Amino acid sequence: MSNEQDLGITASKEHETGDWYAQVVQKAELADYAPMGGFIVTRPRGYALWEAIQDHLDGWFKDSGVQNAYFPMFIPESYLQAEKDIVEGFDPEVAWVTHGGYDELDERLAVRPTSESIITPYISQWVRSHRDLPLRVNQWCSVVRWEATETKPFFRTKEFLWQEGHTAHHDRSDAWDETMLRLDQYERLYTDVLALPPLRGQKPEHDKFPGADTTTTLEVLMPDGKSVQAATSHYLGTSFAEAFDITYLDENEDERTAHTTSWGLSWRALGAIIMTHSDDQGLVLPPTIAPKQVVIVPIWQQDTREEVLGYAEQIRSELAAAGIRVHLDDRDERNPGFKFNEWELKGVPVRFEIGPNEVEDEQVSVVHRPDGETAAEPRENVAETTREHLDTVYAKLYAAAEQHRDENVREAESREEILGTIGQHGGYVKTGWCGTEECEDEIKDQIAAEIVLVPGDEEPIHDSCGVCGESAETTAYFAKSY
Repeated sequence: MSNEQDLGITASKEHETGDWYAQVVQKAELADYAPMGGFIVTRPRGYALWEAIQDHLDGWFKDSGVQNAYFPMFIPESYLQAEKDIVEGFDPEVAWVTHGGYDELDERLAVRPTSESIITPYISQWVRSHRDLPLRVNQWCSVVRWEATETKPFFRTKEFLWQEGHTAHHDRSDAWDETMLRLDQYERLYTDVLALPPLRGQKPEHDKFPGADTTTTLEVLMPDGKSVQAATSHYLGTSFAEAFDITYLDENEDERTAHTTSWGLSWRALGAIIMTHSDDQGLVLPPTIAPKQVVIVPIWQQDTREEVLGYAEQIRSELAAAGIRVHLDDRDERNPGFKFNEWELKGVPVRFEIGPNEVEDEQVSVVHRPDGETAAEPRENVAETTREHLDTVYAKLYAAAEQHRDENVREAESREEILGTIGQHGGYVKTGWCGTEECEDEIKDQIAAEIVLVPGDEEPIHDSCGVCGESAETTAYFAKSY
């Protein structure tokens, strides 16, 4: 390990959150900064986390009729302009290719900021009859949005990895069911895999995806009181279908316009995991996605080396055979204390310590990464016992995140209460909202907080708007956000 890594994390999560986060990402070997501003190099340990998310989502998508495809990263300008809301929504962030080699291109090519404009024309070609519907495709790819913001690995980078699903349906009902199915799957990912309890709702009308009828969202609260847009699922209505002529013949041979959806999740999910679960010792990972779930650290003197390593290898082999991702750290050149600190820094959820006493007593000493809780467990049925410990670690992480979220959802009934509550506590502030963008702007201008979601069709919690005092149409959740 490098000298920098030997030092461990030197910034405080509570008081120096930005520096702390950057150190965790780099010292846990997840990513490095690229030479071009706004880009990162994703290291193997970081990419393994993204692959774990892929594995879960990709299986669920395929089980529900989605097929993977791949479309060009370059989009002709004329395609992008075919749906005017896409152009207006993304134009400030689009990166353009104007030359191929030494030759100027006849038409500029956009580096995809999103792919509706290149995927929808092909869906239009592939759909002719009602028998072709529903049509569901997904691609795992990167996109580029040239934002003028400070680089924050996985949260804010000009290029980022994501998946984007695109579907076409007979009517609104089918398309809306698709929109909700994908939001359900994203919620399942956060709840059952990432140990992050989300809030669920819709974006306000003025903040929905460009060209969409409705944008649904999951929001996850970070320890610093800011919200992360964790995933979105969009019911696009017929706007894209009309722009790109997705029509089909129904059972009566009448021509109909399809209804479409798109939905996506980016590696911002990795940022949320790192930010929420990690601590001043380094990375903390849910066992569900940790590249290594268990590390075995043998502790020996020269006269006990052979028996300790032999016993540790037996346990490693048994865990591996049971499908548990395990690593035996048998390096001679590093002492046990160094290994403890290194694997804590890298976020392995459970550590086994095995010395002569454990061999003699036919036990293992178990240490949980999140809180250092220890237990002595019998050697017998060690794989089953390990699974129980991994489940316990997951439950601890989820409970802590859920408690933080629940304690940081507050109500306010006036502009002063909204501003004061966010200013003092951060988190989410619920209030009645009249539905006008001007009322959001008033809060945004004062304290850089915005409406991150509205809860759908529920009755507003207050009769009047917390900003202007007019009649409330819905409830708004205000928060600062990444």
